[in-house]
Amino acid sequence: MRRIRVAAVGAATLSLALTVTACGGSSGSGSNEKPKTLTYWASNQGASIEVDKKVLQPELDKFEKETGIKVKLEVVPWADLLNRILTATTSGQGPDVLNIGNTWSASLQSTGALLPFDAKNFEAIGGKDRFVESALGSTGVQSQDPAAVPLYSMAYGLYYNKKMFKDAGIAQPPTTWDEVIAAGKKLRKDGKWGIGVEGSNLSNNIHQVFVLGKQNGADFFTADGKADFTSDAAVTAVKQYVDLMATHKIVAPGNAEYSQNQSLSDFSKDKTGMVLWQSASATFKSQGMNDDEWGVVPAPVLSGKPGAGAQTNSMVAGINMAVFKNTKNLNGALKFVKFMTSDQEQVHLNKTYGSIPPVKTAQSDPAFDSPALKVLRDTLASSAAALPQVPEESQFETVVGTAVKELFAEAAAGRPVTTESVKAKLEAAQQQMPKK
Repeated sequence: MRRIRVAAVGAATLSLALTVTACGGSSGSGSNEKPKTLTYWASNQGASIEVDKKVLQPELDKFEKETGIKVKLEVVPWADLLNRILTATTSGQGPDVLNIGNTWSASLQSTGALLPFDAKNFEAIGGKDRFVESALGSTGVQSQDPAAVPLYSMAYGLYYNKKMFKDAGIAQPPTTWDEVIAAGKKLRKDGKWGIGVEGSNLSNNIHQVFVLGKQNGADFFTADGKADFTSDAAVTAVKQYVDLMATHKIVAPGNAEYSQNQSLSDFSKDKTGMVLWQSASATFKSQGMNDDEWGVVPAPVLSGKPGAGAQTNSMVAGINMAVFKNTKNLNGALKFVKFMTSDQEQVHLNKTYGSIPPVKTAQSDPAFDSPALKVLRDTLASSAAALPQVPEESQFETVVGTAVKELFAEAAAGRPVTTESVKAKLEAAQQQMPKK
């Protein structure tokens, strides 16, 4: 099972202020010729890397036919993506164009490696006003030109297996965490489990504990950007998440090792009755699950209904598209970004991946009016919050995500997860953050 290289990520994150050497993998046949090749790192959006290649390659071929520019594609697993990008910002061995998790925007912006989307660059791709405002809110520090542009928008929902719910006698999908636990205990029988997690997926760990933090009154950063991982509310949030395995035992111990869509596979194979995920429908379909076999409702809150503040039930999820500043083919890179964010491609790609276009005009396509996508659109509009857009955000994902991973490992091994042990892990994580 692939594991993220934590030490390398930490070292790269700590050297964000280093001078960035030349990046970009495009090449031409002579010094006076414009390069005719771009390199593109795409994030793994589908059920597998091979699925993504099948989705993306025809679109890249279409772009080459239109422009004469060939795009060399590499789909990078999420467990490796942040480390690969951070290494590229300091080594100079990077692509021309890449996908980034939108939560990393401010951290990668602080390296100086990414092309700022100023007025001129936005004009080159069709204009800033084409994009939904909430999606632009996760493209970097608000006082600076964005370091990327939105590509796919997503939100978390609670997916449930209809057959497993019926067999367990559960009439309605849960809306609160107490109801999730009660349903999970009913589902846990005959080798089946209540809810799936990805205990070794650092980014997913952060997404879940950030939302639980909001529900419990924690933000993990102070208003002036200082790390604040050890508050009572933060400790409560992390323990609440890990307790799904440690205390309530509705998560299979093997989930502590999951890092790349394994929880979705279990759900599709009727091994797990629920999963919290962002825009999972395309993955279910690719694994042989029909649309009528699952349902989705807003992710749970402590009580009541999702909304703002303590009723936040999702982070503002999504994928952004960035350009390395030192690409040798800037015009070609901007043409490619314009192509990928065009209405036609936005409809096609977001429809395929079950996500929501961050381009306003593309959202009007009937494909995005399905009941499942309406849940996610409503969540983005009314009950989702952006992760802190601070330069240290990617390191937050690494150190706190790793703390959660280690706590899941403790729970899987049958060792107790206590308030004290959670706080100790978070204190150790906070010690790894830059001092301000």
